[in-house]
Amino acid sequence: MTSPVLLVGGSGFVGRSVTARLIEHGHTVIIPTRRLVRPERVARMPKVQWIQGSVHDAPFLADLCRSVGPSGAVINLVGILHDRPGQPYGEKFKSAHVDLVRLLLETLQASGIRRYIHMSALGADPEGPSMYQRSKGEGERLVRASPLEWTIFRPSVIFGARDNFINLFSRLASRLPLLPLAGARAKFQPVSVENVAEAMVRALEMPHTIGQSYDLAGPNVWMLSDLVRFAARRAGHPRLVLPLPAWAGMLQALLFELLPGQPLMSRDNLASLRIDNVLPPGSDQVLDTVFGIFPEPLESLAR
Repeated sequence: MTSPVLLVGGSGFVGRSVTARLIEHGHTVIIPTRRLVRPERVARMPKVQWIQGSVHDAPFLADLCRSVGPSGAVINLVGILHDRPGQPYGEKFKSAHVDLVRLLLETLQASGIRRYIHMSALGADPEGPSMYQRSKGEGERLVRASPLEWTIFRPSVIFGARDNFINLFSRLASRLPLLPLAGARAKFQPVSVENVAEAMVRALEMPHTIGQSYDLAGPNVWMLSDLVRFAARRAGHPRLVLPLPAWAGMLQALLFELLPGQPLMSRDNLASLRIDNVLPPGSDQVLDTVFGIFPEPLESLAR
């Protein structure tokens, strides 16, 4: 009988795929969530236990870890892309990517759970140009310093049928005749959500992945402008992409931040684009060499 897995951040886009893979591999899954889950969704996943509460609450998290038990494992998928005014700028990044990681590591050690899978990001760096990259890098540093049996995954931008990246530009293309774009020449190496999910779940069954960090990327490098054109074509609305100079991109991001809701692009997002989100030169494609997974190209979305 395979061990139970506590999936923190399991209700999101990546979490859905990881949950499905865990079930396929025979695991039971415990997913904490702030909101009650619709009954029909519970019925479709009989091996998933949804528990309402906040993982930032230490007693609640301790109870979750006790329910998993020392033989179980924890996968942390929590990540946010935007911080909003209304509190000291950067506090949401710190809360999600640093404070929660610290609490998780302390709670796992106290509960006797050893196995921990951590989702970071390609480009995470405590000295990086953006708050997102710095907070993700700080989270990684905490994990590497812990005595747990950890594995870190650092994916490039993740794509899938329900992603918030390609689909965002698809929606914009359906509404706008022209797509002004900041950071148009930034490079990405998009990786399939199914590839990422399978690698994370396989790592649970591969002891030699303990203490290792893996950069995950797809087979091809894309400029952001080409990704946006692809998204527009996929939506059936080919559009002209207008690259913006740095000053105009910064002004656009500032205006987006002043609008209600999550911004389409923030100044911190622009800072992240200063570093290409691709595998370092000479790096192995670990999806294939370590996990035996064929890297799926972005073009598969069109099919």
